[in-house]
Amino acid sequence: MDVRRATTVAELVAAQHLYDGPARHAWAERFLAAPGHLMLIGYADDGFPAGFVTGIEMVHPDKGVEMCLYELSVDEGHRRRGLGRALTEALVAHARELGCRGAWVPVDTDNEPALATYRAAGAVDEGVFAMLGWTFDEG
Repeated sequence: MDVRRATTVAELVAAQHLYDGPARHAWAERFLAAPGHLMLIGYADDGFPAGFVTGIEMVHPDKGVEMCLYELSVDEGHRRRGLGRALTEALVAHARELGCRGAWVPVDTDNEPALATYRAAGAVDEGVFAMLGWTFDEG
């Protein structure tokens, strides 16, 4: 398994089968241009994009720089082989290289596979929280 940072729109689009919906070229371009945004893609031996992890570097006056693991996805046919853990560990290593003070991930408390993956990669529980959101029209 080869884990590499995505640097082109073509790479992001090639991994769209792992996303919740289809990739959009304009959004992929914006993602790549945004400071602090990164996607690492895990490739199977045949070059198939088998999983990805995205991270967002965040900065705050009293917390310094932290890495938010925004999303992790592994193709169903490639699960339970350590790819999710490898992607998570690669993102955490990248955060360390950047000088981040820590990393964190929001995860549903009933998502046992995700919890197991993050714990296996060294994450520890920091308590229960609620996540609230706003959805806007694409307009």
